[in-house]
Amino acid sequence: MVRLGLFLLVILSLSVALTEGVPEKVKCKEEKYKYCYDKEHSCPESCPGRCSVDCASCRPVCSDPPHPSLPPPRTYRPPHPLSPPPPTPQSPPPPTLSPPPPSPPPPTPSPPPPSPPPDSPPPTLSPPLPSSPPRSPPPTYTPPPPPSPSSEASGERRVRCRNKNYRNCYGIKHTCPSACPDQCEVDCVTCSPVCNCNRPGAVCQDPRFIGGDGITFYFHGKKDRDFCLVSDGNLHINGHFIGKRNPNMTRDFTWVQSIGILFDNHKLYVGAKKTPKWNSAIDRLSLTLDGEPIFLPTGEGTTWKSRSPPHVVSVSRIQDANSVEIEVEGNFKIKATVVPITDKDSRIHRYAITEEDCFAHLDLSFKFYALSGEVNGVLGQTYGKNYVSRVKMGVAMPVLGGEREFAASSLFAADCAVARFDGKFAKGYGGSEEFVGMNCASGMDGRGVVCKR
Repeated sequence: MVRLGLFLLVILSLSVALTEGVPEKVKCKEEKYKYCYDKEHSCPESCPGRCSVDCASCRPVCSDPPHPSLPPPRTYRPPHPLSPPPPTPQSPPPPTLSPPPPSPPPPTPSPPPPSPPPDSPPPTLSPPLPSSPPRSPPPTYTPPPPPSPSSEASGERRVRCRNKNYRNCYGIKHTCPSACPDQCEVDCVTCSPVCNCNRPGAVCQDPRFIGGDGITFYFHGKKDRDFCLVSDGNLHINGHFIGKRNPNMTRDFTWVQSIGILFDNHKLYVGAKKTPKWNSAIDRLSLTLDGEPIFLPTGEGTTWKSRSPPHVVSVSRIQDANSVEIEVEGNFKIKATVVPITDKDSRIHRYAITEEDCFAHLDLSFKFYALSGEVNGVLGQTYGKNYVSRVKMGVAMPVLGGEREFAASSLFAADCAVARFDGKFAKGYGGSEEFVGMNCASGMDGRGVVCKR
């Protein structure tokens, strides 16, 4: 009989141990939590047999952590000491039960249980405490959104093809090249991101132009002078050049500080404010229409529109500060970004820029909707009907002359030698449409881009 009792006792202890190791399945029973209701969860290892689902966080948590965690082991073990008392005369059985944890409790089961619980809870409370914090996942679900912006805010901008005619590329996101982390567009033909300054119609840096024919050239002009960039029937654009004289050179280092645009009977001014120390978060862009300042709150996407007939003028920020897109319906679109001469640029090109002035200037990208075949100007002539490039190809820096030809008396004066402006569209205007069907694979740094019809 003793052996049979011991055998049953061993089987009972094994079954208890097995059931203790199998975690219980629980579900959320509150229907208001639709995303969690009736979803099955397994109890944590710390309380495999006693837990419930916190429907708010949709996670299993130990129920009454302090008490259940301690009682389970001891509540199951008291039964063993109760059964051993009958076979107390048999000392051998206890040794056989001692290898498993049950034997230690028998010697001190009744007296210690009350005292250990108070002493042990503190240690056991520390494990449960982590189990209660899991109830704070809701806040952890909200933080995830920030990571995505931060990846974009690391300096690289995401752009996409906006032309629905290119189905294989339309809407696909691309990251701007490292050469222009925040100034690029997608060339839908090649389905790749291209720096704005490497596209036809660009005027950037120590004025580097990319003509409508895709050929890159430089026009240095002179510092503190105005030059005619584009002149046509209903569009005239002059650029004001700033710069520094290098005593070791026969020319000035120059940059386009501002542009004055004439169209219909309006005057639009876009300029970079003089800036000692550059801070990209501070807006250094100046905008006026017919002499009235355009107040555009900082923040990407903010837009200002005029109601002056016959064409709507819209100005939109394409970055939080210092970069805008200006469009006059049916006439032109311009992207203008204020940029400084950096210390690195100054060292490489020996500009000798000081802390008094970082020579903030404009990087420009033009798109024209209604040019005639007679358009002229430093950039405009490259869109002309019978234009043949005068640029000397095959040299490191192809320079276009013609300072006298393109010189203007002031920023809004349409009096350069090649001026065409009269405030009216020419009959049969639309010479620029010839370039609409051109596929320009830009992306080269320096010599130019290749355009094919």
